[in-house]
Amino acid sequence: MEPVTLTTDRLLLRAVGPQDTDAVYAAAQDPDIQRWTTIPSPYLPEHARGFTEQVVPDGWADGSMYTFGVFLPEGEELVGMVGLTMRSLGVAEIGFWATKEHRGRGYLTEATVAASHWAFTVLAVDRVEWRAEVGNHASRAVAQRAGFTMEGTLRSAVNNKGVRRDCWIASLLPSDLGLPSTAPYLPAPGPSPR
Repeated sequence: MEPVTLTTDRLLLRAVGPQDTDAVYAAAQDPDIQRWTTIPSPYLPEHARGFTEQVVPDGWADGSMYTFGVFLPEGEELVGMVGLTMRSLGVAEIGFWATKEHRGRGYLTEATVAASHWAFTVLAVDRVEWRAEVGNHASRAVAQRAGFTMEGTLRSAVNNKGVRRDCWIASLLPSDLGLPSTAPYLPAPGPSPR
């Protein structure tokens, strides 16, 4: 698939490319991004180049990962990153980070909803999963504000820089955004009356 551009009231979401390498590199120097995400640490210029010149375009080309740089409307100032990784038929996992100077403004929540809506309506995804290492309260707050339902804790489910860690998991379904599913959904029955 060719990369697409999404717009919201306050943001422009587009694939990052070589022109964004310096901004990605600078943002990834933030210790919080290195701590809570699985990017390399230390994060070197060649990591940023590999990301913007190979990882992002290859993901779009082979349909395995759809990565959006989140920018202010003029499309130059990087606010963060949102990525949708295809996990199985009809299921994508979303991940995101925000630049230090743009945190706390609701940008990632807005971008997460926009990217999820796109996944539901264009990719025929029926479930977007969010996972974050237990303790990443900022990421959890974004997911909850975006409408994700917390489903629990998965033991030893993420490997962050060679260490297995527990993670939270949550989901967003098309119906959470008022959209139809591509496949019928039969929720588990509630407790039976006695």
